[in-house]
Amino acid sequence: MPVPEKATAHTGSQAQPGFIRRVIRDAKMNKYIYLMLLPVVVYYAVFHYGPMYGIQIAFKDYSPALGFLESPWAGIKYFEEFFNSHFFWRIVRNTLLLSFYELVFSFPAPIILALLLNEIRHHMFKRAVQTITYIPHFISIVVIVGMMVDFLARDGLINNILGWFGVEAVAYLREPEWFRSIYITSGIWQGVGWGTIIYLAAISNIDPSLYEAAKVDGASKWRQVLHITIPGIMPTVIILLILQMGSLMSVSTDKILLMYNSSTYETADVIGTYVYRKGLLESNYSYSTAIGLFNSIINFALLILANTVSRRASDTKLW
Repeated sequence: MPVPEKATAHTGSQAQPGFIRRVIRDAKMNKYIYLMLLPVVVYYAVFHYGPMYGIQIAFKDYSPALGFLESPWAGIKYFEEFFNSHFFWRIVRNTLLLSFYELVFSFPAPIILALLLNEIRHHMFKRAVQTITYIPHFISIVVIVGMMVDFLARDGLINNILGWFGVEAVAYLREPEWFRSIYITSGIWQGVGWGTIIYLAAISNIDPSLYEAAKVDGASKWRQVLHITIPGIMPTVIILLILQMGSLMSVSTDKILLMYNSSTYETADVIGTYVYRKGLLESNYSYSTAIGLFNSIINFALLILANTVSRRASDTKLW
């Protein structure tokens, strides 16, 4: 039986105030939670969403004297200039290679360490290992790179030790072929311990009765890890992998800026460092913004793609 138009309109008018009342009631009940959330919302609004207004300068011949609105329109000139640049393929290749190596070597490292720590039964030893592996995370990137310079310089600690065995000294940070290995290795050392926290928390949520049943069935430690622990943390792994894919084109620019030099541009120059030189050092704001926008679009597309693949292949997804 069709509902009269007046009744439908009346119902709709009642639903809106009802929704508003629920929102007000929820805000009163959880006011302290919303107050705790407020600084986070303000931070993202000011430092992430607010600056998006400046994206328009990627399509303009931006001049600080004229401002965003008065600067003349340039269309996609700067995108074409970037795509036709002599450095385009070099910086894209270096960015993708560093991101790929991080995905292959750095991403699994915390998972492996968490699985190993979970099997340690000596609590004092386990805590000692966790503390030792956590500490590098709290060391500043500047200090980390300074340590690398001291260790890897031609007269540094590594060369002094190798010199005892007759190995010729090498200035590792000035050799392009060594840059990627040093970058990935130092990143694993600094982040592997901190990354295990999430996976150890996921492991702790696995039902202990599953392990007891596996022991009764005669399953070895390896079988328990393979068929219980790894499937139990797989949703967490997939979520973090999706997030990693969403930042595939964004490597640690600040660390690379501290590590690289003109002799290692061949393998060290990435999109972030190129944007830094063009935007801040050469004051080519429109060109650097166009490159940054291109990078963000690729990251966003990869995030959507990774989430879509995960949603179709499993029940784990971001949305």
